[in-house]
Amino acid sequence: MASSPVTSTVVSLLLVAFAAGASAATFTIKNNCGYTVWPAATPVGGGKQLNPGQTWTLDVPPGTKGGRIWGRTGCSFNGGRGHCATGDCAGALSCTLSGQPPLTLAEFTIGGGGANDYYDISVIDGYNLPMDFSCSNGLNLHCVQPRCPEAYLYPADNTKNHGCRGNSNYKVTFCP
Repeated sequence: MASSPVTSTVVSLLLVAFAAGASAATFTIKNNCGYTVWPAATPVGGGKQLNPGQTWTLDVPPGTKGGRIWGRTGCSFNGGRGHCATGDCAGALSCTLSGQPPLTLAEFTIGGGGANDYYDISVIDGYNLPMDFSCSNGLNLHCVQPRCPEAYLYPADNTKNHGCRGNSNYKVTFCP
């Protein structure tokens, strides 16, 4: 028995929706510092103020490549425009560009190859905040000093990228 065009279309749309959501990731960003941090995220997320103890949750779609999350410090914003002492992104609250050094970076690619996502910490552009970056089923990367051994330290340092099974969730913690 042949299926109707409407049934085929509905089934196809459900399969596409399921596949698209299959490798999406949720990032929970937490400020454990004793001061306000203004995390930023590109290419998704933008930016937000996090007072001590607050969290921010981002849903990152599959296929996101070259993602970055960093904390900005010493910020002052008025109407979405302002300036940060570290990690500033052209004076915007909601970043569309990467921040200015120094900045400790959590870098990621969601759905970057086969069934894996990839993530790392980088201090190539300097260090401004201690950070933990973890995958729900992978390693917890820990960076609490400018030359942290678990972070990329220079451009040709290619041994610090970690794979994580797709459909994982991530946590970035400032001042772990």
